[in-house]
Amino acid sequence: MKVKHIDHIGVAVKDLGQASKFYTDVLGIKLQEEEVVADQKVRVAFLPITDSEIELLESTEPDGPVAKYIEKRGEGIQHIAFRVENIEEALEEMKAKGIRLIDEKPRLGAGGARIAFVHPKETNGVLIEICQRD
Repeated sequence: MKVKHIDHIGVAVKDLGQASKFYTDVLGIKLQEEEVVADQKVRVAFLPITDSEIELLESTEPDGPVAKYIEKRGEGIQHIAFRVENIEEALEEMKAKGIRLIDEKPRLGAGGARIAFVHPKETNGVLIEICQRD
């Protein structure tokens, strides 16, 4: 598997508008765009920094994964995403090594990326996303 770089850091927030102000007003990072990913019950704001970005995640439903995360752990870093050259090969390699995956096949994520998550029990409690952008 070839990891190219950290694609983004996902931050779970209760309110995108309020949370984005720190990044835009204090750090001076420009908000690139917002997007709703309906099947993941999330609204996402992208704040690019060089080849990576901060991805703010606000739940659109009270039973969404981000809402559940915030309820359990509070707002904060929810996942780290690594960009790979070939997501299918990366998933097959992890499966061959006995790594437990949340997604055994890629799915469509925010920003048009193909994504898959590794179970946090395999990564010392860190939710890891593998993604490919074509």
